Amino acid sequence: MNGGDDGGGAAAAPTGPPPPPLEWKFSQVFGERTAGEEVQEVDIISAIEFDKTGDHLATGDRGGRVVLFERTDTKDHGGSRRDLERMDYPISRHPEFRYKTEFQSHEPEFDYLKSLEIEEKINKIRWCQTANGALFLLSTNDKTIKFWKVQEKKVKKISEMNVDPSKGNGGVASSSISSAARPYLANGGYPDKPYNCPQGGIPSLRLPVVVTSHETSLVARCRRVYAHAHDYHINSISNNSDGETFISADDLRINLWNLEISNQSFNIVDVKPANMEDLTEVITSAEFHPSHCNMLAYSSSKGSIRLIDLRQSALCDSHSKLFEEQEAPGSRSFFTEIIASISDIKFGKDGRYILSRDYMTLKLWDINMDSGPVSTFQVHEYLRPKLCDLYENDSIFDKFECCLSGDGLRVATGSYSNIFRVFGCVAGSTEATTLEASKNPMRRQVQTPSRPSRSLSSITRVVRRAGAESPGVDGNGNSFDFTTKLLHLAWHPTENSIACAAANSLYMYYA
Repeated sequence: MNGGDDGGGAAAAPTGPPPPPLEWKFSQVFGERTAGEEVQEVDIISAIEFDKTGDHLATGDRGGRVVLFERTDTKDHGGSRRDLERMDYPISRHPEFRYKTEFQSHEPEFDYLKSLEIEEKINKIRWCQTANGALFLLSTNDKTIKFWKVQEKKVKKISEMNVDPSKGNGGVASSSISSAARPYLANGGYPDKPYNCPQGGIPSLRLPVVVTSHETSLVARCRRVYAHAHDYHINSISNNSDGETFISADDLRINLWNLEISNQSFNIVDVKPANMEDLTEVITSAEFHPSHCNMLAYSSSKGSIRLIDLRQSALCDSHSKLFEEQEAPGSRSFFTEIIASISDIKFGKDGRYILSRDYMTLKLWDINMDSGPVSTFQVHEYLRPKLCDLYENDSIFDKFECCLSGDGLRVATGSYSNIFRVFGCVAGSTEATTLEASKNPMRRQVQTPSRPSRSLSSITRVVRRAGAESPGVDGNGNSFDFTTKLLHLAWHPTENSIACAAANSLYMYYA
């Protein structure tokens, strides 16, 4: 069923009465820009991912860097949420993160065989299972996947060496004696005591008493490099629930890897036709089922989602289920196929539902019902008259991501003018909130009949792009332009908290 213009979907996934709409508040911003500041291309965020606990957040950028953030509001109060509840401690509902570390994940490369430059831009980041206090994650650019281990290393320092001369040669003093309290000579003796030397004249050795450890430093080490397995650009990586394997997908193939083996992968999906002229669709996104290690889904540029079962055959040319929406008769246009292309899919936490994002809409699919989506949410229907302009400036090919809340009650995705939408997906819910990536996220909720403002920066952009980006007006009467877009966002796995990227800035909100 379709939601109305810019409204929520009618039928939906979880049952029960719809919860009231959330009121979102600004939490934090990292990398905030000052007015008029020029954003460097390499600093633009290209990937965001929470780990399973929600205590760590990773971002990747076009410069090949991975930046890690760590949650602090639970740590500052001395324990986990469960511990705090047991202590009857008032829990802060304001999640706070701090910068943890960053490392250079990928460097620009050049493929001499194909005369092709390979960008360092991080396309996707996926967290792996933690072990012994170390963090593990996968990051990929267009061609190469890397497996990283981030661990605290303690810098150890030997304290002052000390010898008790009264014990004779080599007698070690107790650690309670501080060598700093008494002066000693360069050869280890003390000026106020006779120095014992054996007959050979060799002075007694000074031995370390205490090994003290100083500040800890975070070290990121690349444990594995998975390369040379994709002819086309990698658009997805996804961990399996078995904790041992993961998939990587490009336009035509999906490969299965073992985390421990970097020089070998298995091709499990291949949609490349014998004659490339017969190519009608490409793979756009792929993800493992959250709990069934034998199931995965992938989407295509034709707007379909295929569910495959690895138990059926080694090469999954045939799907076990196909999800696609039938075209309404007479609705076909030049842009129909372009805007039907799915840019991102995500499984819900329980694996029952799949969320997909195409250019104009979000769709929620029940994996037990392949007749059509259970809900459709219009993201920016007011852009439909502008499709020609969007095609002219290539914006129509922008790849917006989507995410679901941990409780499965809501879904979210981005749009232009650095806004994002949050929809309720319980049956009967009309929640359809428009938020802006700024310190005042609810600003765009206010209906403003005044004509759209034109800043000097937007005018210069219009001149540069031959008028293609002239701002229009969204459903709330706010101006929008195609040069600013919110492509990447992630929902905290257990709380109503969203992290989203606006150019080089990371904004965080909670409700």
